[in-house]
Amino acid sequence: MSKMVLGVIGGSGIYNPPGLENSRWERVESSFGEASDELHFGQLAGLDMVFLPRHGRNHSYAPSDINYRANIDALKRAGVTDIVSVSAVGSLKENLAPGHFVIVDQFIDRTFAREKSFFGKGCVAHVSMADPVCGRLGDQLEAACKASSIGCTRGGTYLAMEGPQFSSRAESELYRSWGCSVIGMTNMPEAKLAREAETNYATIAMVTDYDCWHEDEDNVEVTHVLEVLRGNADKAGLMIRALAQSLAGKDRAPCPQGFDRVLDHAIITAPEGRDPAMVAKLEAVAGRVLNGK
Repeated sequence: MSKMVLGVIGGSGIYNPPGLENSRWERVESSFGEASDELHFGQLAGLDMVFLPRHGRNHSYAPSDINYRANIDALKRAGVTDIVSVSAVGSLKENLAPGHFVIVDQFIDRTFAREKSFFGKGCVAHVSMADPVCGRLGDQLEAACKASSIGCTRGGTYLAMEGPQFSSRAESELYRSWGCSVIGMTNMPEAKLAREAETNYATIAMVTDYDCWHEDEDNVEVTHVLEVLRGNADKAGLMIRALAQSLAGKDRAPCPQGFDRVLDHAIITAPEGRDPAMVAKLEAVAGRVLNGK
């Protein structure tokens, strides 16, 4: 058993979580560079929480410019054990209308211009991404949505595209043919890095509009999308509070899927072949294994 510290990564429209008590903004240094912003520490309903605005509080970072490694490394250094990614997405299915939430359970990564691993030359590791989302955290998110009377769908595939441009109609139709549910630009490599950091991860995808496959998409006005975005942010605040209330005061049991010990057999480089500088850089992410912690 261990203490849970909930990390929340806020996407477009969510830059500062409401209701944090004893809150403070603090810069956490990372060996992988600058995180998107300072971290917002506090308690919500008695639960220790750390919030990070993925794009910065002024939305200064485009999806490809985000230092995903620094973000996850900083959250790990801050003691975060579980991460909820709150992300704006477009819908690839008719039944997932604007304002609906999707608790994603799979990803397809179509990004190509981002650092996707903490490991590399001097210390090589391979982790499984067969089940990229923590099922227990997904259960807790589903319960929080129901407690907040928020319409949500459990399960679905998130297509991560590079951006910053949105997809062409042909691409949108291709992703629909693959069975994808929603499309966004930020949850990869975020989910992969959280796995490497042995941190449970789950996504709540908030639909803002239909992607361009939809015959009425050309008629959607920006003002309407912004209204949906604001409404989604309000609902996300309710959901996060309900989640915190359900988790407060409870011990965090070991992950039933083993994600909190995924590095036990993932590091391939023999101890005598590991680069000391790389090992030092991985202190927060992999120190438990590399240094026998």
